[in-house]
Amino acid sequence: MTDSRTQALRLGVNIDHVATVRNARGGAHPDPVAAAHLAAAAGADGITAHLREDRRHIRDADLARLRAELAVPLNMEMAATDEMVGIALALKPHACCIVPERRAEVTTEGGLDVAGQADALAPRVRALREAGIRVSMFIDPDPAQIASSAAIGAAVVELHTGAYAENRAGELARLRQGAILAAQAGLEVHAGHGLTYDNVGPIAALPQVVELNIGHFLIGQAIFDGLPAVIARMREAMERGA
Repeated sequence: MTDSRTQALRLGVNIDHVATVRNARGGAHPDPVAAAHLAAAAGADGITAHLREDRRHIRDADLARLRAELAVPLNMEMAATDEMVGIALALKPHACCIVPERRAEVTTEGGLDVAGQADALAPRVRALREAGIRVSMFIDPDPAQIASSAAIGAAVVELHTGAYAENRAGELARLRQGAILAAQAGLEVHAGHGLTYDNVGPIAALPQVVELNIGHFLIGQAIFDGLPAVIARMREAMERGA
């Protein structure tokens, strides 16, 4: 099977950078949890929050509040460390997306090397699955990474669209083929990173992709237009593409 979308394309909103603004000055404002509620009310299908090892934006208390208060699914982005697995097992979010994480990076750069780290990743994925948590691997659209994600028991792959967003030649074709291979492997296919009103259409058009996760652009544009209006416009762009 190569066409797995049977319902409307879902939009997950990443609220990390509301916390970035809050932490720039300290204190409690702006509140990322309030932003998550606003996003959900505006039509977001889920909320994503990345608990980094250095806690540069989202904090443990933010995640606890999100888990307690949200009526939509919570997707916890995390590195594959014992600390983060332990937090996820205690929190029990709807899903965990395992991403590469380097302390010096400004944002996540590239996909996770599942093929090269399969032995270390497999027991962590198993522990999360046994706790009833859906596990996603944030990967480049590479056949080896897709096959390894399926082999270690992930339910989902999120295809990294950063290179596509930078207009690198051939990236849309790679994403198209990667989505087909992932669906054929029995994986649910998501996509995200660097998506905007202007470039989301061709990704939304990939029939295997059932969810897009978008954060930085939405939060940045919300400064000018407000989060509900930005989410509505992104949904329109997604629907035109799909």
